[in-house]
Amino acid sequence: MKTKITNIGAFATWSEKDQKVVTSSSKEILIENGFIVEIAKKVKKADNEVNANRAFITPGFIDSHTHPVFCGDRASEFKMRLAGKSYSEIAQAGGGIISSIKGVRQSDENMLFSESYNRMDGFLKNGTTTIEAKSGYGLNLNDELKMLRIIKRLNEESELDIIPTFLGAHAFPPEFADDHDGYVNLICDEIIPAVVENELAEYCDVFCEIGYFTVEQSRKILETAKKYGLKPRLHADEFVNSGAAELASEVGAVSADHLMAVSDDGIEAMAKNNVIATLLPGTTLFLGNHIYAPGRKIIDAGCEVAIATDFNPGSSTLQSLTIAMSLAVLHCGLTIEEAFKGVTYIAAKSLNREDRIGCVQIGYQADLLFWNLNSLEEIPYWLGNNQITKILKKGIEVT
Repeated sequence: MKTKITNIGAFATWSEKDQKVVTSSSKEILIENGFIVEIAKKVKKADNEVNANRAFITPGFIDSHTHPVFCGDRASEFKMRLAGKSYSEIAQAGGGIISSIKGVRQSDENMLFSESYNRMDGFLKNGTTTIEAKSGYGLNLNDELKMLRIIKRLNEESELDIIPTFLGAHAFPPEFADDHDGYVNLICDEIIPAVVENELAEYCDVFCEIGYFTVEQSRKILETAKKYGLKPRLHADEFVNSGAAELASEVGAVSADHLMAVSDDGIEAMAKNNVIATLLPGTTLFLGNHIYAPGRKIIDAGCEVAIATDFNPGSSTLQSLTIAMSLAVLHCGLTIEEAFKGVTYIAAKSLNREDRIGCVQIGYQADLLFWNLNSLEEIPYWLGNNQITKILKKGIEVT
């Protein structure tokens, strides 16, 4: 089955060959079996035709850091922050990640799947066609596997492509409050082997931060994960400089995420070993903080930068990468082209899929957004105003 897209206003994509964002007009796109097979002024005949009505077309967006499987909400914590409580104070009072653990552990698997499935449409309507999804609200063997099974079902049954990450090292569960090393041993000796045996994750993530997992604990978990074939990534230097960026470099992590408190040494280490920096400016905004990740400094040092939402119930309920782009250009020092690259090609690269998604090129999956816009700069300019008129996922219209 072949589909051609005609009457395109223009399309924008990162070009690895040209090392820049390129915009093309007066072209048509031919899709076969979900992939782009021809881009030309006039493509070959097709079974179906999609009239773009002069739309501006981009690749589908890729959200490379999300936590979409949870039960209920944490709106009460939002109110507490407005009253002056910090994220750490809320966590110490039994809120934060621990609050979400209770919800997941007490939820039936089918009920939790249904609630999580309903969130997928929020990503899609905002132009996100691929997400990375983390576990991390179970924090024991059974409930971490439950979360990862749900992520697998979401990938199979929703219209999104969903890439699974094991995040058992998200926090210390209450039963290990006084035995942190014991929980690290449980992750390494029991949970990681079970995750791999059941083929439920591609990546292993750790929240390396003061008050969470130390550099030494994080290193042990990630080195164990690597032995079992999981690729490492990190929550790094979110609140204070903990040396997590340097650890990301040491263990060969594909990505270090957050980085609001990253040091110059950490940036240098990431650049040296090609660790992608994933910025999550929506989290800074949602937490009411004022220090954003130093995106300009990170890029100038030689790091590639992805942008993600960090969608989760406690510190970022954002599902719009267009808003994340706006925040990145307004507060992190990125150019519009860098922000666009960060939600397409570099986001794909942070998930080891830059050869199949994130670009409008021959051989790439036909995940395409149609915008009622004339130029790339309008995407972050229309802050929170969704200008998407049509979305194709693997060449099939899904909105």
